[in-house]
Amino acid sequence: MSHLETRPREMTHAELVALPVSFPLEVANRALSIGRTQGYAMAKTGTYPVRVRQIGRAYRVTRYDLLSFLGLAPAAAGPAEPDAA
Repeated sequence: MSHLETRPREMTHAELVALPVSFPLEVANRALSIGRTQGYAMAKTGTYPVRVRQIGRAYRVTRYDLLSFLGLAPAAAGPAEPDAA
């Protein structure tokens, strides 16, 4: 491997809002500019900056938690409710 290893680039706003409802920890690491090893260590010790869910052996993060942490308003999950008259 070359000494000029490329790091994954940070995520754009469009990529962040297009994330699925939940995704692997590696995606959250990229969004937060956290390295893979450090991200997994933080998830394991409970010090990751957003809530991490462990499903079996996999760590997952929700779009809502990530966008809230980044200060971006998460989109409404369902259809708008009609105003009560």
